Amino acid sequence: MELKLEDFRREYTQGGLDITDVAASPFEQFQRWMEQTIESGIPDPNAMTVATVDETGQPSQRIVLLKHMDEKGFVFYTNLNSRKAQDLKQNPKISLHFPWYFLERQVKVCGVAEQLSKTEVLKYFVTRPRDSQLGAWASQQSRPISSRALLMQQFESMKNKFAKGEIPVPDFWGGFRVRPHQIEFWQGGAARLHDRMQYSLQTDGSWKIQRLEP
Repeated sequence: MELKLEDFRREYTQGGLDITDVAASPFEQFQRWMEQTIESGIPDPNAMTVATVDETGQPSQRIVLLKHMDEKGFVFYTNLNSRKAQDLKQNPKISLHFPWYFLERQVKVCGVAEQLSKTEVLKYFVTRPRDSQLGAWASQQSRPISSRALLMQQFESMKNKFAKGEIPVPDFWGGFRVRPHQIEFWQGGAARLHDRMQYSLQTDGSWKIQRLEP
C-alpha cells in the first residue's frame, strides 16, 4: 500500500507572533508558552526531543521530560550510562525541541549540557514515585536485553532488595542542565509564512532577538 503523505496538509491559523509581543528574556517567553501549553490540556506538555551527536558524528534523538527550567537552563535526568549521556561526555553540544503542534508552536533550544551535582540529583530523586526510583536501578538504559520478562525480573529483584527503608540514588543515575546560547520560538502561519523569533546570547550576557524568514 502506497502512503499518500504528500496529501496531508493544513493551514496554520491559531495566531501570529510579532517581535513586539515577545519577552526580552527567552526564559520568560518560554515560561509564558509553557504555561499556555499546560492550560491547553495537551498530554505531556514538558516532553521534548533531545538530540545529541556521538563520536562518529552520528546524530541521535529521543523523547525526554523537562523537569526544571530557570535562567540557568533546562534540566532533565537520565541514566549516566545511556547513549545520550555517553554522547554528551564526548560532545556536550545539544539541541532540545518542544513539539507543541496542537498549538501550532515549536521551540528549539541549542546549547551545551553540563552534568548536575549530586546534591541537585538527590533533591529531585527523592521526589520521584517509589516505582520510578526502583526503575532507575532496574534498567541499564540503552543496553540490549533479551525480553521484557527479564526487565521485569530485574525490577522485582530491586523491589526485594530495597523492600525496607529509602531507596538510594544509583551512582549511575544523574541529570544535565542545558545552558542555551540560542532559542527559537516558532508560530505557524497561513500559506506557510510562519513566524520565527530567534534569541541569540551575546558576549555581554544579553539576548539579541531577530525575526527569521520561514
